[in-house]
Amino acid sequence: MKNENNKPKIFSREQAKLKAESYCAYQERSQYEVRNKLFEWGLHQKDVEEIISELIDQNFLNEERFTIAYTLGKFRIKGWGKLKIKQGLKLKGVPDKMIAKSLNAIDMEDYLSKLEQLLEKKSKTITEKDPFKRRYLLSRYAAGKGYESELISELLIRE
Repeated sequence: MKNENNKPKIFSREQAKLKAESYCAYQERSQYEVRNKLFEWGLHQKDVEEIISELIDQNFLNEERFTIAYTLGKFRIKGWGKLKIKQGLKLKGVPDKMIAKSLNAIDMEDYLSKLEQLLEKKSKTITEKDPFKRRYLLSRYAAGKGYESELISELLIRE
């Protein structure tokens, strides 16, 4: 929130904690997101860390739960591949071990099936007739969605 002077609104520790609870209750958040939000609200380092600890203790904030929700949501809803999901989680400050664990939650059959669906759907929209150029356009599209080049190549060879 900004006031008329375009400066961040300063909240008391108690106000910030209540806002952070509702912020976390609305959807899963990473510690990085909550920490940034608390700093945005004008809190000092000590208060921010105390609130983060309290949110974790009260189960408003759970990094593992966030990571799984983010991974499966981006995969199922947005159709993102593992590379793009991994990059998104890194940007949210999630540790590598937790990222690896969440990516393992994606079933490989579902993963390949989703990639096939994306390629089929995109293939219908490409007007290019040259088979090499078509494959290139499809592989570039799938790579942009975050799928591994080996899997893309494997599926496009079958085509």
